[in-house]
Amino acid sequence: MEVAALVALTLLLGALVILVALAVGRRKQEIREESEQAESAAEASVGKGSAAKKPKPEKQRSRKDKPKQHSFSHPLLVASLKGHSGNITCLDFSSNGKYLASCADDRTVRIWSTKDFLEREHKCLRANVELDHATLVRFSPDSRAFITWLSNGDAIRIFKMSKKDDGTLSFKAAPEDFPQKHKAPILNIGIAETGKFIMSASVDTNILIWDLKGELLASINTNQMTNSYAAVSPCGRFVASCGFTPDVKVWEVCFGKGGDFKEVARAFDLKGHSAGVHAFAFSNDSHRMVTVSKDGTWKLWNTNVEYKKQQDPYLLKTVPCSSSEGSLAALSPDGRVVAISDGCNVAMYDATSGKLEEELHGVHSEEITDLRFDVNNRFLVCSGDKAIRVFHNAPGYRAAIKDMQDMLKKAQNEAMKQRLQQQIKEAQSTLDTVLATPIN
Repeated sequence: MEVAALVALTLLLGALVILVALAVGRRKQEIREESEQAESAAEASVGKGSAAKKPKPEKQRSRKDKPKQHSFSHPLLVASLKGHSGNITCLDFSSNGKYLASCADDRTVRIWSTKDFLEREHKCLRANVELDHATLVRFSPDSRAFITWLSNGDAIRIFKMSKKDDGTLSFKAAPEDFPQKHKAPILNIGIAETGKFIMSASVDTNILIWDLKGELLASINTNQMTNSYAAVSPCGRFVASCGFTPDVKVWEVCFGKGGDFKEVARAFDLKGHSAGVHAFAFSNDSHRMVTVSKDGTWKLWNTNVEYKKQQDPYLLKTVPCSSSEGSLAALSPDGRVVAISDGCNVAMYDATSGKLEEELHGVHSEEITDLRFDVNNRFLVCSGDKAIRVFHNAPGYRAAIKDMQDMLKKAQNEAMKQRLQQQIKEAQSTLDTVLATPIN
């Protein structure tokens, strides 16, 4: 009886174990299936999300989307000099009239031959500025070297020019740059035509005078709150500055008979504007100066005065003009033509009458950075982007013809009359040729 009960209990327990095992196995299978379904759903969700976030293929830029080069045309345009890959910041003509130097933020200074201006092709020679770029460039008086202002180095570097056997120029930088002395951004540099000193001016109130070896000779405090422009006169005697005040201040850099530096002495001031002066320029003999101001005028001055006897410059002409921050002024070497920049535009005036002769609109795609006449009064050049625009100085030819016609009326002997008539005829022929010349 007991044995039978024990067997029955054992069978019951075995059946229960089998039922439990079956139930557990079935549950594991359900959990596995649920997990697989969840993973499949997750994968599907991720797949949809990644498909939604997949970037669209970039549309290839068409040629139409590429930035177009600034185009400009004008009857007086002689040439557009293109060689720099960066924006041009400064221009300068050599004293012998043979070369034009330009510097840009592409780490090069380029030297152009002025005799090529009228040709179809305009070749240039390149001087590399190692580990820096030049923002300013100025030729030496003998046209055998040029100085630059280094953007990152904040110093002057001299390059010597020499001719190779094939007649081309080579350039070699001096072993050492000038020491760093300025504490504010630089405005301008210059070399005296006498070869006796170099000037550098910054936007604060400081102008420094150096010898050619980089020794500091003098420091000038302009007391103008800020400087907007400064330059050395073409005669090499004077340094001038303008700024926040409505005056232009001029100093003489004095040397002894033996060539030793003596002092910087105040020469004279140009007083007459009613607001700060943007810029100024000298004629080649320094007997004339032109100033352009925030007051919306340019003024022409006779600066051929005996300032040591307290004689003040004479105001010759005041002319309304368009001007803005950064406006520049240029005066032709013979003093006959005034050029004023305003943003991307240039206006040319007869200096004697003040008459507006030419308006050049949209010359560059950016604000004009430099503006100057060549030493022979033939061309006006300007920079503002990656190109240099060269213009015929037609107003200069017209002014010269008018001056000779006035002289002819006053001529008293026949030989003088015949000479003037011949010169007028030649000048008129040149002007007619200039105006008929096709643009390169």
